[in-house]
Amino acid sequence: MQTHGLKFHPAFVPGKVDGLAVRWGRVRDGRVMLRYRLDGCTDVVLPKGRSTARTDELWRSTCFELFLSDGGGRYREYNFSPDGRWAAYAFNGYRNRVGNHDPVAVPEIAMDSGQSVLTVTVFLDEAELAGASHAALTAVVEEARGRMSYWALRHPGLKPDFHEPTCFVLPVP
Repeated sequence: MQTHGLKFHPAFVPGKVDGLAVRWGRVRDGRVMLRYRLDGCTDVVLPKGRSTARTDELWRSTCFELFLSDGGGRYREYNFSPDGRWAAYAFNGYRNRVGNHDPVAVPEIAMDSGQSVLTVTVFLDEAELAGASHAALTAVVEEARGRMSYWALRHPGLKPDFHEPTCFVLPVP
């Protein structure tokens, strides 16, 4: 398991959130686990209820993400909401969406929260890594009064853009 600290985009400074890290790797049963840990989450906006439905536009609120690139310009985007909703998309070039990606199995998403720590744990079938050479770990965090922050391993531009190919900096194990 590896843990990676994400940085917020300097144009979108968070309010009370003071850290976001992602631990990822394969677990004993062969699945891939991603555990997003958000520190200072007292003002984070979280969805109400629980669902496992595929849902578009999760990035408009608090959402944790994984991008997987094949190294040849094609990539997949996965969005995970703390309430269990998810989305997955296929792209054949920069922001050139070719449709939904159907994962081998519906992502399993669990949320735990404490006084100032939020963890969202996602399990994916290991087959989701097939063909991927590099990954990007990202998140969108909404805090009270609509304050948004955008988190990634790397921010190459003046605006947050998780689709930018130079964001895919993490070799897929």
